Amino acid sequence: METPELNSHNKQEYPPMHTTEHILNQTMVRMFGCPRSRNAHIERKKSKCDYLLSEAPTEEQITQITSTVNEVISSNLPVTISFVGKEEAASFLDLGKLPDDASDTIRVIRVGDYDACACIGTHVENTSEIGKFVIISHDFSEGRWRVRFKLEV
Repeated sequence: METPELNSHNKQEYPPMHTTEHILNQTMVRMFGCPRSRNAHIERKKSKCDYLLSEAPTEEQITQITSTVNEVISSNLPVTISFVGKEEAASFLDLGKLPDDASDTIRVIRVGDYDACACIGTHVENTSEIGKFVIISHDFSEGRWRVRFKLEV
């Protein structure tokens, strides 16, 4: 198969943390019915994601987020890449964050059967490579819940 022409990517993420962002995003979508993170800053030492919510998650919900993300990580799920046309991708993915000049071929990252997302970043091959997800802090302001997290090996 010919390698598809994709948009360039100007950042080299830390694959374990970037893959964790995918898992956290899907966990938030499933638990709260919110969109994937509105804004994210993913780095090796610590990362943050912002979610649009009507109210701050309770401490019990935050404990559940942590547990769910760590359950997915410990499931040793394969992280796979596929390429699909934009029209097909739109039938099962939210393409709202794609740039206007996105290529007609979309790179889809799947974390087992837990998450699928259009993404051009770098990822682990299996969730067993990630480590333990830990929420460092969080705050809520004007409908935006910001969560800061790290990975422990």
